[in-house]
Amino acid sequence: MSIFYKIAPHLESLGGELLTSLGQTFQMLLVSGIFAFFLGIFFGVLLIVTKRGGIMQNTLLYSLIDKAIDVIRSIPFIILMVLLIPVSRVLVGTGSGVKGAYVALIVGTVPFFARQIESVLADVDRGLIEASQAMGFSPVEIIFSVYLKESIPGITRVTMITFVSLVGITAMAGAIGAGGLGDFAIRYGYQMGYTDMSWVTVIIILIIISIIQFVGNAVIKKTTH
Repeated sequence: MSIFYKIAPHLESLGGELLTSLGQTFQMLLVSGIFAFFLGIFFGVLLIVTKRGGIMQNTLLYSLIDKAIDVIRSIPFIILMVLLIPVSRVLVGTGSGVKGAYVALIVGTVPFFARQIESVLADVDRGLIEASQAMGFSPVEIIFSVYLKESIPGITRVTMITFVSLVGITAMAGAIGAGGLGDFAIRYGYQMGYTDMSWVTVIIILIIISIIQFVGNAVIKKTTH
């Protein structure tokens, strides 16, 4: 370990706090990622099935979801997080810290992921959908047996992209007191001038992103026909 302490001299004294920050980042990624995944798929599916010509056409519902997604996506994440502090206090009991970041991370991620899911599902062969309708499949059966089943590689790809993006916004959340690696880098790398800690944080984030991409690519390779 001595070689690491020579390269990053502050690692020895701040190693415990770095591990705590890493744990907070994983906590934010896991909780917000799970919620964003299922909500994003839900709204992405709604967009594709309720649009004009969809299997459950409802142009009013489609328009409402479509506009809501566009509005939320247009708000910079830092501003969105500040706006959602009162909502976080109501839903999770606090507007700061790791728990306080959940609501903003989920709200900030779901619209992006839902739009990605819509794009993936739009590539499903229309002939398969029409054949399923001809065989008497219900809309729910078509969603699970055709749309989602045929789109597993694409869904995996956009999930990987979304999680990589989520790593970035968890770091941004640290700028306003959410904790995690972003907060650690700001406090020690920026405010206290410990450049070695900035580099250690960047390397850890790059490793996390590399793991996400490795797992995602492995799943894509496994599920591609």
